[in-house]
Amino acid sequence: MSIWQNISNTASAVGGPLLSVLQKLTGQKLERDNEASVAFTIGMIALGAKMAKADGTVSEAEISAFRQVFEVQPDELANVARVFNLAKQDVAGYEAYANQVASLFAERPQVLEDVMDGLFHIAKADGVVREAELDYLHSVAGIFGLTERFRCIRARHIHAPEDDPYVVLGVDPCVNDQVLKSLYRQIVKENHPDLHVAAGMPSEAIEIANQRLAAINQAWSEISAERGF
Repeated sequence: MSIWQNISNTASAVGGPLLSVLQKLTGQKLERDNEASVAFTIGMIALGAKMAKADGTVSEAEISAFRQVFEVQPDELANVARVFNLAKQDVAGYEAYANQVASLFAERPQVLEDVMDGLFHIAKADGVVREAELDYLHSVAGIFGLTERFRCIRARHIHAPEDDPYVVLGVDPCVNDQVLKSLYRQIVKENHPDLHVAAGMPSEAIEIANQRLAAINQAWSEISAERGF
């Protein structure tokens, strides 16, 4: 059964908006019955849709970016349409979804960071991340308990003069070489996509993790060149 069929069937069984599905999943062992994939996907659908409208408009580029995060096969379009219709009918604010996702993945902060990376991907799709979108992203990060990580996450997606490779890694540029190498190994371990594979996360989450690891490794390459490793 595909993830979209799973969500559609779960929503039918629960009744009500997608938020009800997330609430039903709270407290369950998400490793079983593909529930982690369902929770992640619903969270991304709801928060992604509200992300696209954070600046008051939904561009074709943002819609396209959302479809890049979730690869949809032609024979799944009907199930996807049903899921999106459920999301459109829900009047709940983004805070309700963000709080629910934060609760579901409280012991997996890296999954919450995956969601943030996906939201940034949507936000920057039209070539600019507007102030309203940044405010939205910062607010969601706060609900996720990622306020201290927000600058680092932002640096992976938006280039600014202060966003150097140390910021991408989230490490102090003043640490010595030995400590820095140790921190880098730990960061790679904590962000490795294999953790998602083992936890049964959907392919979209694994791809986001792959992209994040690539950004981490690029930052490390720059630091290694600078320090002569």
